[in-house]
Amino acid sequence: MCGFCGFTGALLESECVLTNMMNKIIHRGPDSAGQYIDGKVNMGFRRLSIIDLGYGSQPMSNETDDIVITFNGEIYNYQELREELIAKGHVFKNNSDTEVLIHSYEEYGKDMLQKLRGMFAFVIWDSKNETLFGARDFFGIKPFYYSVINGQLVYGSEIKSILEYPGIKREVNNDALENYLTFQYSVLPETFFKGIFKLMPSHCFTFKNGEMKIERYWEPKFEADENQSFDEVVEKIDNAMQDSIKKHKISDVEVGSFLSSGVDSSYVAACFKGDKTFTVGFDYAKYNEIDYAKSLSKKIEIDNYSKLVSTEEYWDTIAKVQYQMDEPLADPSAIALYFVSQTAAKHVKVALSGEGADEFFGGYNIYKEPDALRPVQKLFPKAVRKGMAAVVKALPFKFKGKNYIIRCSKDLEERFIGNAYMFTKEGREKILKHISGKYTPMSLTKPVYDKVKDKDDVTKMQYIDINFWLIGDILLKADKMSMAHSLEVRVPFLDRKVFEVARHIPTKYKVTKENTKVAMREAAHRYLPDMVAEKKKLGFPVPIRIWLKEDKYYNIVKKAFTSPAAEEFFKTDEIVKILDDHKNGKEDNSRKIWTIYMFLVWHKQYFEEVA
Repeated sequence: MCGFCGFTGALLESECVLTNMMNKIIHRGPDSAGQYIDGKVNMGFRRLSIIDLGYGSQPMSNETDDIVITFNGEIYNYQELREELIAKGHVFKNNSDTEVLIHSYEEYGKDMLQKLRGMFAFVIWDSKNETLFGARDFFGIKPFYYSVINGQLVYGSEIKSILEYPGIKREVNNDALENYLTFQYSVLPETFFKGIFKLMPSHCFTFKNGEMKIERYWEPKFEADENQSFDEVVEKIDNAMQDSIKKHKISDVEVGSFLSSGVDSSYVAACFKGDKTFTVGFDYAKYNEIDYAKSLSKKIEIDNYSKLVSTEEYWDTIAKVQYQMDEPLADPSAIALYFVSQTAAKHVKVALSGEGADEFFGGYNIYKEPDALRPVQKLFPKAVRKGMAAVVKALPFKFKGKNYIIRCSKDLEERFIGNAYMFTKEGREKILKHISGKYTPMSLTKPVYDKVKDKDDVTKMQYIDINFWLIGDILLKADKMSMAHSLEVRVPFLDRKVFEVARHIPTKYKVTKENTKVAMREAAHRYLPDMVAEKKKLGFPVPIRIWLKEDKYYNIVKKAFTSPAAEEFFKTDEIVKILDDHKNGKEDNSRKIWTIYMFLVWHKQYFEEVA
């Protein structure tokens, strides 16, 4: 696990610029550093030593030094690929997965990507063809950012590195802000910084003669096999997970595991048979999973290391988190993940985590909604349901079932953009000063929905979450919060072979009226007590709803909501009203408040107190 950065072309002080870029990502690789500069390309690397500790330094070249790579990630089938390449005549200098990528490129070109199993972002300089070739992994576990400036490519594992390149102009992308307010994360390919982009998951690029060409090399597709029995599905899940966890354990350093009270991380922790798990909790009973995790750890005979995060610690860390994140993220659990990564990093260099299970196996409670809405949707035509919704919307008071009637009036494509839906289009227009209206939530999700027109609603929701929520929220915080502490997080659920099983599972084995992740939970039953295997998803719950009603934290947020930065982007009287209504108990606006506040904290880090 590492971090890389670089740029094409030559500058008067190329080495100095590259060093400055590298220094911004020391946290991603504190063990060593390396550079490659040849006048046409400048490649920088920071290493966190995990595999082949003595000989895995980068940038790494082939035998003839005409192909050079920087690589962030892990290739879990590198040993098999190494044997395949040796049989074809390739000669290896070390035992690293990095060198396997070099020889795979020599042998297969961009088709190498179809052979990989792992998490990765990499750049290969092919000096013979004067071409940069790069790629990002299938699900977006590892990040890749880039910008093209005056015909030169500037790239890196983190945006803060790219910002060190001369000529980069720091300018907030208002289109990104507009859509962030709805999704709670940066959803556009262009980041919050105008002119800086994300390479999207399962995409690769070539850069030659000043031209950037990007293409998709793989796409996740669900094709349910209805002929499978429930027991067959359970067996396939368990076999795939056992194999994936075994592959994800490959390391020359100690491996631990994150552990919340939920089934996903518990399943991984129980199966990986390591000796350390890590948990955080808060000083509110409802938001503290430590006792639960310790009890489970004792049952599966693994030591648990935990941290009780105080309210003061949490709030004192918010700015650090938003700086490390590169772009604003309004998920309160990101800070919990910061602390669990901090705790783990004191003991191990690698930790396994349970991300991806919900998207693959149907784990979110919202996936039950299509079944819950179906009786009314079958009973009344859409026009009637729309009329009913219009009537209840106009009523000035709340009542049980009001939201249900409103949601019944909408097709899935209208009501579901992913696990978070903070501000509606109308809601964000009410609070924003600058509105482009370039994108609506539905215009962003429509191309994805169009690909799964023939699928059931649950499968459509999974597909949306894999293409939006998983990338923009779940994996972003996993990478950034772990690497902030020089910790590598691996995600065994997000494995191509696991997905190959998951994509064929019938919906009836994923979600029922009673439960989610039905088949996966049954597989977990083999290793976990019933109380864990059947436990509802919590993740790392955070009591922001309570905090924002306390004078101390209300005042902190109000100060931000009336700041010059807030005045620049928001109608401050409107956002203060949202805050006040929450404090006074009129509405639970905690997530909306948090979304606005995280943007303002992030803005302060990158535009007011330039780090």
